[in-house]
Amino acid sequence: MTVYVEADRLEAGLPHVLDSPAELGTVELVVRRPSEGEREVLDEGVLDFPGLVGDRHTLRDDRPAGTEITLTNARVVDLLADGDRDRWQLAGDQLYVDFDLRAENLPPGARLQIGSATLEVSDVPHTGCAKFTARFGSDATRFVNAKENRELRLRGVNARVVTPGTVRPGDAIRKL
Repeated sequence: MTVYVEADRLEAGLPHVLDSPAELGTVELVVRRPSEGEREVLDEGVLDFPGLVGDRHTLRDDRPAGTEITLTNARVVDLLADGDRDRWQLAGDQLYVDFDLRAENLPPGARLQIGSATLEVSDVPHTGCAKFTARFGSDATRFVNAKENRELRLRGVNARVVTPGTVRPGDAIRKL
């Protein structure tokens, strides 16, 4: 049985999320989505053109430019998953990082060194959808999509690969 975290607990967890490191953080999880609804937790991911090698998203012709890779804040996902790390991958992102993804810290065009790869933050918003709601509940979707929270980027950010490379859990993530 899936238990969804209620709105008051999500709001109470926000200060911890906002304490995420702003200059130097850590990659916590790398996830590939080889097919619809399938997840593979990786010991190492290869970021190349047009994204994470082996991820189904790289095969889509209809995706907007700048959405090759999705990063999400591990503290947010941990809050949404009620501390169950096995549920993190349900968010559907590729890189789960302990890093401040807020717009004031990472405006569009900001570059990040992650492992041996370089990414550039996109201006395309990353928002919770129906699948996200099914996995984490309507309170979670309202929390990440709320107008007052948009600049916090609680759902994460889209990015494009600038320099291909590898990324592993434990690798540093830093602003360039």
